[in-house]
Amino acid sequence: MHSHTHGASGRILGWSLAATSAFVIIEFATGLRAHSLALLSDSGHNATDALALLLAWFAVYLQSKPADESRTFGYHRAGVLAAFINAVVLIALTGWMFYESALRLLAPAPVNGSVMLWVAAAGILLNGGIMLGLRRGGNDINIRGAFMHMLGDLVGVAAILVGALVIRSTGWFEIDPVLSILISLLIVWTAWDITRESLNILLEGLPRGIELKQVVAAIQDVDGVLDVHDLHIWSLGSNSHALSCHVLIEDMPPSKSDHILHRVKHVLGDRFHVHHTTVQFEHMSCAISGTGCVIPVDAGHVHHHAH
Repeated sequence: MHSHTHGASGRILGWSLAATSAFVIIEFATGLRAHSLALLSDSGHNATDALALLLAWFAVYLQSKPADESRTFGYHRAGVLAAFINAVVLIALTGWMFYESALRLLAPAPVNGSVMLWVAAAGILLNGGIMLGLRRGGNDINIRGAFMHMLGDLVGVAAILVGALVIRSTGWFEIDPVLSILISLLIVWTAWDITRESLNILLEGLPRGIELKQVVAAIQDVDGVLDVHDLHIWSLGSNSHALSCHVLIEDMPPSKSDHILHRVKHVLGDRFHVHHTTVQFEHMSCAISGTGCVIPVDAGHVHHHAH
Protein backbone atom coordinates (compact mmCIF):
# COMPACT_ATOMS: atom_id res chain seq x y z
CA MET A 1 0.00 0.00 0.00
CA HIS A 2 2.91 2.32 0.82
CA SER A 3 4.62 1.85 -2.54
CA HIS A 4 1.26 2.16 -4.32
CA THR A 5 0.70 5.55 -2.67
CA HIS A 6 4.16 6.70 -3.68
CA GLY A 7 3.53 5.51 -7.25
CA ALA A 8 0.21 7.35 -7.53
CA SER A 9 1.69 10.53 -6.02
CA GLY A 10 4.68 10.30 -8.35
CA ARG A 11 2.46 10.01 -11.43
CA ILE A 12 0.32 12.98 -10.40
CA LEU A 13 3.38 15.09 -9.71
CA GLY A 14 5.07 13.99 -12.93
CA TRP A 15 2.06 14.98 -15.04
CA SER A 16 1.72 18.28 -13.18
CA LEU A 17 5.42 19.02 -13.63
CA ALA A 18 5.30 18.36 -17.37
CA ALA A 19 2.21 20.53 -17.87
CA THR A 20 3.57 23.39 -15.76
CA SER A 21 6.98 23.33 -17.47
CA ALA A 22 5.32 23.49 -20.89
CA PHE A 23 3.20 26.43 -19.76
CA VAL A 24 6.32 28.25 -18.47
CA ILE A 25 7.85 28.07 -21.95
CA ILE A 26 4.63 29.18 -23.64
CA GLU A 27 4.05 32.03 -21.19
CA PHE A 28 7.63 33.27 -21.47
CA ALA A 29 7.50 33.24 -25.28
CA THR A 30 4.13 34.99 -25.43
CA GLY A 31 5.29 37.48 -22.81
CA LEU A 32 8.17 38.47 -25.07
CA ARG A 33 5.83 38.68 -28.06
CA ALA A 34 3.21 40.76 -26.23
CA HIS A 35 5.86 42.93 -24.48
CA SER A 36 4.16 42.04 -21.19
CA LEU A 37 6.28 42.13 -18.06
CA ALA A 38 3.35 40.67 -16.12
CA LEU A 39 3.43 37.54 -18.29
CA LEU A 40 7.22 37.35 -18.01
CA SER A 41 7.02 37.71 -14.23
CA ASP A 42 4.30 35.11 -14.00
CA SER A 43 6.37 32.75 -16.11
CA GLY A 44 8.99 33.13 -13.38
CA HIS A 45 6.31 32.43 -10.79
CA ASN A 46 5.29 29.36 -12.77
CA ALA A 47 8.95 28.34 -12.78
CA THR A 48 8.88 28.38 -8.97
CA ASP A 49 5.82 26.14 -9.10
CA ALA A 50 7.62 23.79 -11.50
CA LEU A 51 10.56 23.67 -9.09
CA ALA A 52 8.19 22.99 -6.20
CA LEU A 53 6.59 20.15 -8.16
CA LEU A 54 10.02 18.80 -9.09
CA LEU A 55 11.18 18.85 -5.48
CA ALA A 56 7.94 17.22 -4.33
CA TRP A 57 8.37 14.50 -6.97
CA PHE A 58 12.02 14.11 -5.97
CA ALA A 59 11.01 13.77 -2.31
CA VAL A 60 8.52 11.01 -3.20
CA TYR A 61 11.27 9.26 -5.15
CA LEU A 62 13.77 9.57 -2.30
CA GLN A 63 11.28 8.16 0.19
CA SER A 64 11.54 4.86 -1.65
CA LYS A 65 15.35 4.79 -1.42
CA PRO A 66 16.72 3.08 1.69
CA ALA A 67 19.68 4.32 3.69
CA ASP A 68 23.04 2.76 2.86
CA GLU A 69 26.47 2.43 4.44
CA SER A 70 27.64 5.86 3.31
CA ARG A 71 24.33 7.70 3.87
CA THR A 72 22.96 6.21 7.06
CA PHE A 73 20.16 8.79 7.29
CA GLY A 74 19.14 8.28 3.66
CA TYR A 75 18.74 11.04 1.09
CA HIS A 76 16.48 13.51 2.90
CA ARG A 77 18.89 16.45 2.65
CA ALA A 78 19.21 16.30 -1.16
CA GLY A 79 15.78 17.84 -1.65
CA VAL A 80 16.44 20.44 1.05
CA LEU A 81 19.70 21.51 -0.59
CA ALA A 82 18.02 21.78 -3.99
CA ALA A 83 15.23 23.88 -2.47
CA PHE A 84 17.74 26.26 -0.91
CA ILE A 85 19.71 26.76 -4.14
CA ASN A 86 16.56 27.22 -6.23
CA ALA A 87 15.05 29.74 -3.84
CA VAL A 88 18.22 31.85 -3.67
CA VAL A 89 18.49 31.91 -7.48
CA LEU A 90 14.83 32.92 -7.81
CA ILE A 91 15.22 35.78 -5.34
CA ALA A 92 18.19 37.05 -7.38
CA LEU A 93 16.21 36.83 -10.64
CA THR A 94 13.34 38.90 -9.25
CA GLY A 95 15.81 41.79 -8.88
CA TRP A 96 15.98 41.96 -12.68
CA MET A 97 12.17 41.98 -12.89
CA PHE A 98 11.96 44.88 -10.43
CA TYR A 99 14.50 46.81 -12.50
CA GLU A 100 12.66 46.20 -15.78
CA SER A 101 9.32 47.08 -14.18
CA ALA A 102 10.70 50.39 -12.90
CA LEU A 103 11.97 51.28 -16.39
CA ARG A 104 8.58 50.37 -17.90
CA LEU A 105 6.77 52.57 -15.36
CA LEU A 106 9.00 55.50 -16.32
CA ALA A 107 8.48 54.85 -20.03
CA PRO A 108 5.22 52.91 -20.60
CA ALA A 109 5.15 50.69 -23.70
CA PRO A 110 2.18 49.22 -25.58
CA VAL A 111 1.11 45.76 -24.42
CA ASN A 112 -0.93 43.22 -26.36
CA GLY A 113 -3.88 42.81 -24.01
CA SER A 114 -5.50 40.11 -26.14
CA VAL A 115 -2.45 37.81 -25.84
CA MET A 116 -2.34 38.46 -22.09
CA LEU A 117 -6.03 37.59 -21.84
CA TRP A 118 -5.82 34.25 -23.66
CA VAL A 119 -2.62 33.14 -21.90
CA ALA A 120 -4.09 34.05 -18.50
CA ALA A 121 -7.28 32.13 -19.29
CA ALA A 122 -5.21 29.09 -20.30
CA GLY A 123 -3.22 29.46 -17.08
CA ILE A 124 -6.38 29.41 -14.99
CA LEU A 125 -7.55 26.19 -16.68
CA LEU A 126 -4.12 24.58 -16.33
CA ASN A 127 -3.65 25.47 -12.66
CA GLY A 128 -7.22 24.50 -11.83
CA GLY A 129 -6.72 21.09 -13.44
CA ILE A 130 -3.43 20.50 -11.65
CA MET A 131 -4.94 21.51 -8.31
CA LEU A 132 -7.79 19.06 -8.86
CA GLY A 133 -5.30 16.28 -9.58
CA LEU A 134 -3.19 17.14 -6.53
CA ARG A 135 -6.24 17.07 -4.27
CA ARG A 136 -6.78 13.47 -5.35
CA GLY A 137 -3.22 12.65 -4.38
CA GLY A 138 -4.07 12.21 -0.71
CA ASN A 139 -2.77 13.95 2.40
CA ASP A 140 0.95 13.65 1.70
CA ILE A 141 2.62 16.82 2.93
CA ASN A 142 4.69 17.15 -0.25
CA ILE A 143 1.48 17.06 -2.29
CA ARG A 144 -0.11 19.66 -0.03
CA GLY A 145 2.91 21.93 -0.40
CA ALA A 146 2.75 21.66 -4.19
CA PHE A 147 -1.00 22.36 -4.05
CA MET A 148 -0.36 25.63 -2.17
CA HIS A 149 2.18 26.69 -4.82
CA MET A 150 -0.37 26.10 -7.56
CA LEU A 151 -3.00 28.02 -5.62
CA GLY A 152 -0.62 31.00 -5.47
CA ASP A 153 -0.06 30.78 -9.20
CA LEU A 154 -3.80 30.64 -9.83
CA VAL A 155 -4.08 33.97 -8.02
CA GLY A 156 -1.25 35.35 -10.20
CA VAL A 157 -2.83 34.43 -13.53
CA ALA A 158 -6.20 35.67 -12.31
CA ALA A 159 -4.55 39.06 -11.65
CA ILE A 160 -3.10 39.04 -15.19
CA LEU A 161 -6.56 38.28 -16.58
CA VAL A 162 -7.93 41.34 -14.78
CA GLY A 163 -4.98 43.41 -16.05
CA ALA A 164 -5.62 42.29 -19.63
CA LEU A 165 -9.26 43.33 -19.36
CA VAL A 166 -8.19 46.73 -17.98
CA ILE A 167 -5.75 47.27 -20.87
CA ARG A 168 -8.35 46.29 -23.49
CA SER A 169 -11.03 48.54 -22.02
CA THR A 170 -8.99 51.59 -20.88
CA GLY A 171 -5.60 51.37 -22.61
CA TRP A 172 -3.84 51.88 -19.25
CA PHE A 173 -0.58 50.08 -20.06
CA GLU A 174 1.01 50.98 -16.70
CA ILE A 175 -0.98 48.20 -15.05
CA ASP A 176 1.35 45.67 -16.73
CA PRO A 177 4.55 46.67 -14.85
CA VAL A 178 2.47 47.16 -11.69
CA LEU A 179 1.26 43.57 -11.95
CA SER A 180 4.85 42.49 -12.67
CA ILE A 181 6.00 44.07 -9.41
CA LEU A 182 3.17 42.45 -7.43
CA ILE A 183 3.89 39.01 -8.90
CA SER A 184 7.61 39.47 -8.21
CA LEU A 185 6.80 40.30 -4.58
CA LEU A 186 4.79 37.07 -4.41
CA ILE A 187 7.80 35.15 -5.75
CA VAL A 188 10.14 36.74 -3.20
CA TRP A 189 7.73 36.02 -0.36
CA THR A 190 7.44 32.36 -1.36
CA ALA A 191 11.15 31.90 -2.11
CA TRP A 192 12.25 33.66 1.09
CA ASP A 193 10.14 31.34 3.23
CA ILE A 194 11.68 28.32 1.45
CA THR A 195 15.18 29.79 1.86
CA ARG A 196 14.74 30.38 5.58
CA GLU A 197 13.29 26.94 6.27
CA SER A 198 15.81 25.03 4.13
CA LEU A 199 18.74 26.95 5.63
CA ASN A 200 17.49 26.15 9.12
CA ILE A 201 17.40 22.45 8.21
CA LEU A 202 20.87 22.53 6.66
CA LEU A 203 22.24 24.24 9.79
CA GLU A 204 20.49 21.59 11.93
CA GLY A 205 18.37 24.20 13.66
CA LEU A 206 15.32 23.46 15.78
CA PRO A 207 12.47 22.24 13.52
CA ARG A 208 9.68 24.70 12.88
CA GLY A 209 6.78 24.34 15.31
CA ILE A 210 8.84 22.73 18.08
CA GLU A 211 9.91 24.56 21.24
CA LEU A 212 12.85 23.18 23.21
CA LYS A 213 11.35 24.08 26.60
CA GLN A 214 8.16 22.19 25.81
CA VAL A 215 10.10 19.07 24.83
CA VAL A 216 12.19 19.20 28.01
CA ALA A 217 9.06 19.67 30.15
CA ALA A 218 7.28 16.77 28.43
CA ILE A 219 10.19 14.38 29.03
CA GLN A 220 10.57 15.52 32.64
CA ASP A 221 6.87 14.80 33.24
CA VAL A 222 7.47 11.10 32.52
CA ASP A 223 7.47 9.05 35.73
CA GLY A 224 10.99 8.01 36.65
CA VAL A 225 12.74 10.86 34.83
CA LEU A 226 14.75 13.10 37.15
CA ASP A 227 16.40 15.42 34.62
CA VAL A 228 17.02 15.96 30.90
CA HIS A 229 20.17 17.49 29.41
CA ASP A 230 22.38 17.49 26.31
CA LEU A 231 19.17 17.66 24.27
CA HIS A 232 19.43 18.12 20.49
CA ILE A 233 16.58 18.22 17.96
CA TRP A 234 17.15 18.63 14.24
CA SER A 235 15.55 17.84 10.89
CA LEU A 236 16.78 15.08 8.62
CA GLY A 237 14.60 16.47 5.83
CA SER A 238 11.61 18.73 5.45
CA ASN A 239 9.28 16.39 7.37
CA SER A 240 11.56 13.99 9.26
CA HIS A 241 13.00 14.99 12.63
CA ALA A 242 15.55 13.40 14.97
CA LEU A 243 16.39 13.82 18.65
CA SER A 244 19.14 12.81 21.02
CA CYS A 245 19.34 13.48 24.75
CA HIS A 246 20.65 12.30 28.11
CA VAL A 247 18.04 11.38 30.71
CA LEU A 248 18.85 11.13 34.42
CA ILE A 249 17.04 8.31 36.27
CA GLU A 250 17.50 6.31 39.46
CA ASP A 251 20.14 3.58 39.40
CA MET A 252 18.32 0.48 38.13
CA PRO A 253 18.90 -2.38 35.70
CA PRO A 254 17.78 -2.01 32.08
CA SER A 255 14.92 -4.47 32.61
CA LYS A 256 13.30 -2.03 35.05
CA SER A 257 14.09 1.18 33.17
CA ASP A 258 12.69 -0.11 29.87
CA HIS A 259 9.18 1.17 30.62
CA ILE A 260 10.59 4.71 31.13
CA LEU A 261 12.27 4.57 27.74
CA HIS A 262 9.06 3.44 26.02
CA ARG A 263 7.09 6.21 27.71
CA VAL A 264 9.64 8.87 26.65
CA LYS A 265 9.59 7.65 23.05
CA HIS A 266 5.79 7.59 23.09
CA VAL A 267 5.60 11.21 24.28
CA LEU A 268 8.12 12.38 21.68
CA GLY A 269 6.31 10.62 18.86
CA ASP A 270 2.75 11.54 19.78
CA ARG A 271 3.20 15.14 20.93
CA PHE A 272 6.08 16.34 18.76
CA HIS A 273 6.10 13.87 15.83
CA VAL A 274 9.75 13.02 16.47
CA HIS A 275 10.21 9.30 15.83
CA HIS A 276 13.96 8.96 15.26
CA THR A 277 15.26 9.22 18.83
CA THR A 278 18.44 8.32 20.70
CA VAL A 279 17.95 8.40 24.47
CA GLN A 280 20.87 7.73 26.84
CA PHE A 281 20.00 6.89 30.45
CA GLU A 282 22.32 7.96 33.28
CA HIS A 283 22.09 7.48 37.04
CA MET A 284 24.38 10.37 37.98
CA SER A 285 24.74 13.96 36.82
CA CYS A 286 27.43 14.70 34.30
CA ALA A 287 29.44 17.85 33.68
CA ILE A 288 28.52 19.85 30.58
CA SER A 289 31.55 20.88 28.53
CA GLY A 290 32.03 22.34 25.07
CA THR A 291 31.81 18.84 23.59
CA GLY A 292 28.69 17.84 25.50
CA CYS A 293 28.02 15.71 28.57
CA VAL A 294 31.16 14.31 30.25
CA ILE A 295 31.16 11.62 32.95
CA PRO A 296 34.44 10.72 34.71
CA VAL A 297 35.67 7.24 33.79
CA ASP A 298 35.81 6.23 37.45
CA ALA A 299 32.33 7.50 38.24
CA GLY A 300 30.84 4.06 38.27
CA HIS A 301 28.38 2.17 36.12
CA VAL A 302 26.11 4.14 33.81
CA HIS A 303 23.14 2.70 31.88
CA HIS A 304 23.04 3.35 28.15
CA HIS A 305 19.96 2.86 26.04
CA ALA A 306 20.39 3.87 22.38
CA HIS A 307 17.34 3.78 20.15
